[in-house]
Amino acid sequence: MSDLAPRRNPSAAAARPVGAPDDAPGNASGEDPAFSGPLWRVALEGTTASLPFIVSVIPFGMLFGAVATAAGLDPLKAMVLTVAVIAGASQFAFIELLSDQAPVIVAVAAALAVNLRMAMYSASLAPHIGKAPAWVRLIAGFFVVDQVYGLSMRRWAVIPHEPLPRKLAFYFGVAVPMSSAWVACSALGLAVGGSIPGWLPVDFMPPAMFLAIVAPMIRGTANICAALAAVAASLALAWAPWNLGLIVAAAVGMGVGAAVEIRLARRSAGSPGRTEAPR
Repeated sequence: MSDLAPRRNPSAAAARPVGAPDDAPGNASGEDPAFSGPLWRVALEGTTASLPFIVSVIPFGMLFGAVATAAGLDPLKAMVLTVAVIAGASQFAFIELLSDQAPVIVAVAAALAVNLRMAMYSASLAPHIGKAPAWVRLIAGFFVVDQVYGLSMRRWAVIPHEPLPRKLAFYFGVAVPMSSAWVACSALGLAVGGSIPGWLPVDFMPPAMFLAIVAPMIRGTANICAALAAVAASLALAWAPWNLGLIVAAAVGMGVGAAVEIRLARRSAGSPGRTEAPR
């Protein structure tokens, strides 16, 4: 009778987590049971994580609509700008410079400079979602903003080996409600116009949101040096007209960060016993 009993696969038993049942989901296929949940639940986690930032986007979007109206921008053009850009900081820079009678080329250059960080965001997102189909990457690139990037990278730092479909589900779970709230509130601001009180202190929200997302991610010598250099340059050039000091400060920060990264990499290469990767 013992010869007729089903034999267990020793390699499968060894690969199974301790204490897991034989028929546990994912054991037969080798998949991690932690990644076996439905994608809609992962997307809901992204939406839940974005709720605090959506709350802060509501008055900020309304303020943009009011500022665009006060600047004399046609409501239709303002909505096209909002939907096409979905980046509050650059939109405000563009509108404010036009209001100050700055040349259009300067306003466009300032808006592009403010959005230069999106290129860096995209580069660091590539290892996580770069294997997605091209059309998915195009849509994901359209939604790259501070909040979407920060929340996604924070999650993937904790779960770096999460499967691609789950990463995309979380990413779009953050991106879609954030962008929808921004567009809807901008439209509401265009509708109510100047009825928003001028004393309402909502101009602090963009830097506050940015700091809340980025500050925990500034780790390592190169990142810290880049941040300090950018802050120092922006303060030193605060007198520059049309916020041109921010453009220079961004370039200074990136240059310092890259230089420190290269120097640390060379030092690490010259120290065979060193195992810590330069940051």
